[in-house]
Amino acid sequence: MPSTTTILIIEDDMSLLETIKLYIEREGMRCLTANKGTDGIAIVQRCCPDLVVLDIMLPDINGFELCQQVRSAQCFIPILMLTARAQESDRLQGLTVGADDYLTKPFSAKELIARIKSLLRRAYQNGYCDVKRARGVVIDRESRQAYLNGEMLELRGKEFDLLAQLAQHPGRAYTREELLERVWGYDFEGDVRIVDVYIRKLRERIELNSSHPEYIQTVWGVGYRFKVSDV
Repeated sequence: MPSTTTILIIEDDMSLLETIKLYIEREGMRCLTANKGTDGIAIVQRCCPDLVVLDIMLPDINGFELCQQVRSAQCFIPILMLTARAQESDRLQGLTVGADDYLTKPFSAKELIARIKSLLRRAYQNGYCDVKRARGVVIDRESRQAYLNGEMLELRGKEFDLLAQLAQHPGRAYTREELLERVWGYDFEGDVRIVDVYIRKLRERIELNSSHPEYIQTVWGVGYRFKVSDV
């Protein structure tokens, strides 16, 4: 499981939301939060977190409907539902609309974290990690195809590899040396400036204006990063 795992918490009880956030961050994972269903859906679309912790009772749309919307968009992020209702019918409804697991309040920190880690392990074993989504970019490592807002990107070998590496950890700044090792391999004997050449090629294919990049950004004194969207 990567150290930059991102968990989205959708919960309208701010006290509980902050408690869950604390539990998850103690495990070294990053948290995004929303206290409304519509805000949560927007974050899923922009950031594609690794897992969603979803309360059923939300002020605008209920968790069942939100879960159904996520699944109808062919998004297979693991979803852990939270509820104060222990009826079997609620649990079955949640699983029917696409939830992967169901946790009844109150719950312990240990149980919450154990279930999150179990769902993440299952997702990675099933190949969910082969597809990365970030800011409208979809990268399928198995087919080696990439899309931007639904349109296929015409990327050549190392262009695809470079985009996949940067988008794998949005917001992380990579040095040229790191990118050279991860994309070209440890035995590559060429000039490190080949990274700059391929960054330029990648920007020409993905950016609306390659002179003012919105996706692949230069981090002065370090290298490059895939920009995290504002949430």
